[in-house]
Amino acid sequence: MEKDFYRNILSSIDEGIYFVDNERTITFWNKGAEKITGFKAEEVLGSHCYDNILNHIDDQGNHLCFNGCPLHQTIADGHARNVHVFFHHKEGHRVPVSVRSVQITEGDKVLGAVELFTDNTEYLTISKNLEKLTTIALHDQLTQLPNRRYLETFLLSKLSEFNHLGLNFGTIFIDIDNFKLVNDNYGHQIGDNVLKMVAKTLQAALRVSDLLARNGGEEFVAIVPIDNINHLELISEKLRMLIENSVLRDKVGEIHVTISLGATMVIEGDSAESILDRADRLMYTSKVNGRNQVTVG
Repeated sequence: MEKDFYRNILSSIDEGIYFVDNERTITFWNKGAEKITGFKAEEVLGSHCYDNILNHIDDQGNHLCFNGCPLHQTIADGHARNVHVFFHHKEGHRVPVSVRSVQITEGDKVLGAVELFTDNTEYLTISKNLEKLTTIALHDQLTQLPNRRYLETFLLSKLSEFNHLGLNFGTIFIDIDNFKLVNDNYGHQIGDNVLKMVAKTLQAALRVSDLLARNGGEEFVAIVPIDNINHLELISEKLRMLIENSVLRDKVGEIHVTISLGATMVIEGDSAESILDRADRLMYTSKVNGRNQVTVG
C-alpha cells in the first residue's frame, strides 16, 4: 500500500524517473519519462537500460550505455552523478537532457538505482536566443562590427591592462569624408553599401588582436595594441590608403570615398572618454586641413 502511494506520486511528476535493479533491468517508468522519451511504460518495463532503448550519448558521441553509464557507476560505487546527455527519442530524434542518478539501498543492501532526467530543449533554446540577443545588442546590424557599447567595454579592459600591466595601445578615430553627399546624391541604400565597403576594408587591414567598431553614423574606431605612436601612424596611413583606393561599383557608376583619421596613444590618467575625445579632435584636425589624411598626437 505504501509502495503504491509513493509510486503514484512519482508517476505524476513531470520529470522523467525510472528505476533499475542491480542488473539494470527497468522496474519503474513514470509518466514524465513517457512524455519526454515517447516510450510507454509497457514498452520498456523488464528491458535493460543498455538495450539501446534510450541509447544515451554525450556531446562527443560516446555511447554511455556500454561505456560510462552513470546508472551503472552509481550502482557500483554509491556516488550520485549529474550529467548532460542526449538520448534517442522513440520518433528518432535526439533530446538533450540533464540526468541525475542515485543509488537505491535497503539497509546495507544495494537494490539498484534511480535516474531522474529533465528535458533541456527549452533551456538550450533560451540560451541560444539569449546569445543571439547579446550579439545583436553589442554589434552593429549593418556592418556586423562591434557597436559603441562593445567599444566602451573593450576600451575599459584595455585601460585596465595599461594601468596594471603597462600594456600600451593606440586609438584611431575614423570618419568618412563628405558622407552626407553620398546619401544625398545616391540615396541611403548606396550609402549603406559604402559603409559596408569601408567596414570590410578596414577590418581586413587590421590584426586579430585589434578591434574595429562602428561608433555611429559614418564613424569608426580602431583599438590597436601597439608600443609606439610611429607604428600607430603607419597603421593609420595604411587604412587611409586602402580606403582611398577602394571603389564601390553600382549601376549609378563607381563611387569613391576617403577617410580622415585621428590617432593617439594611451597616456597616464586616461579614461575611455578622454581617449575617444582626443582621437576625435585629432580626426577633426584632419578634416580642417583638407580631409583624406592622418593626424597623430
